[in-house]
Amino acid sequence: MEQEFKQGYRMHRILSNLNRLDVDRLDDADRERVETARDLLEEVSLLTRPGDGVGADVHADS
Repeated sequence: MEQEFKQGYRMHRILSNLNRLDVDRLDDADRERVETARDLLEEVSLLTRPGDGVGADVHADS
């Protein structure tokens, strides 16, 4: 359980750091990369979130 907590905390920190970036100062390609990374991390966070099981039936396309 402690490992899951650490992973969730790391995910939260990464998302927080991405959200703090001043994307207005980035060029279009970097802005798109940040948005893609943010979307992917949020999706993974939803899939791995313990608790009520919401999202447990969601499968990512590969």
